[in-house]
Amino acid sequence: MTYNKKSVENIDVKGKKIIARCDFNVPQDENLVITDDKRIRESLPTIKYLVENGAAVILCSHLGRPKGEFNDKYSLAPVAKRLSELLGQEVVLAKDVVGEDAKAKSADLKAGQVMLLENVRFHAAEDGKDKEAKEAYAKELASLVGEDGIYVNDAFGTAHRSHASTAVIAKFLPAVCGKLIQKELDIMGKALENPARPFVSILGGAKVSDKIGVITNLLEKCDTVIIGGAMAYTFAKAQGANIGMSLCEEDKLELAREILVKAKEKNVRLLLPTDTACAPSFSDVTPIMYDTKNIPDNMMGLDIGTQTIVEFKKAVADAGTVVWNGPMGVFEFENFAAGTSAVAESIANSNAISIIGGGDSAAAVELLGFASKMTHISTGGGASLEFLEGLELPGIACLLDR
Repeated sequence: MTYNKKSVENIDVKGKKIIARCDFNVPQDENLVITDDKRIRESLPTIKYLVENGAAVILCSHLGRPKGEFNDKYSLAPVAKRLSELLGQEVVLAKDVVGEDAKAKSADLKAGQVMLLENVRFHAAEDGKDKEAKEAYAKELASLVGEDGIYVNDAFGTAHRSHASTAVIAKFLPAVCGKLIQKELDIMGKALENPARPFVSILGGAKVSDKIGVITNLLEKCDTVIIGGAMAYTFAKAQGANIGMSLCEEDKLELAREILVKAKEKNVRLLLPTDTACAPSFSDVTPIMYDTKNIPDNMMGLDIGTQTIVEFKKAVADAGTVVWNGPMGVFEFENFAAGTSAVAESIANSNAISIIGGGDSAAAVELLGFASKMTHISTGGGASLEFLEGLELPGIACLLDR
């Protein structure tokens, strides 16, 4: 995939109507009060740039899974309210997405003004399988800004989806990225194409199957690949270890062996846990350390061990670039958060370009207070995984090349 895409800064937006896809899929409590506005705040640089440069801005996003029906529970009204506060100007909310109210409000929209469409997933065609319906819906969205309008995608979290508002709309309008996606492309793209070396990737989480493509792609690019989390036990068992009751994907043992062989052939150092913090059940109890090759039958591994922490930290200390995706253990349990915490701290204290690949890793870094010390924390969980895997992301592939 080409990472060299046009952004809002490469085009003239003055006097133009812009439809911008953002990621306002924010968490809310039972009273529909936003509990974390991070995703809204991350969209501000793009919106402010467009407003300050004389564009009339129509924003759109999904929220939750309303299953193609209008549902007040998934309304973007709380987002419009919070966005108005953060921008210091009114953000007008349309009552619909491509209906009469949206058309009327968009027709009246002047330069410097901002409006927000209702949840794009209130229409089944947004993420449905009917290609003709999806294209017709995308065309209606595009019509809100007219023939001279521009499409801006700034929702990296949904860039791996070929939905009407994330990719198909680019068939009808010139398409560029916003500042948020530009940052993802600049930092993550450079890390994959021309990394500062040594290039170290740290992969964790539960399943090898979730990360097969990522591991395979990174073996072509990295100097060191570190594997932790529950997926490490599949690799351990593939090498003949006794892993007790630890999580293991039995059907992926042969694949794990193939990855180990490929790492050797590519001269990539592949580090696995040498010791493991165990418990007799999936519970937050005092850990017992065992050699990863000899975990008793009545024990399960829930975190990397103390010696492994030392080894992993040593690998990170010398790195030029570090990409991290997936926790080292059950970091939600206080007694089994040591591995994830130590890795986060070592990355934060290193001189490496540090990229945290969204999802649980991003949550861990925020929770542990190391977010400000990281070069980049990706805003997309699934999207960043597919990016690291080297897959083409429809929401980025559709944008104009520079």
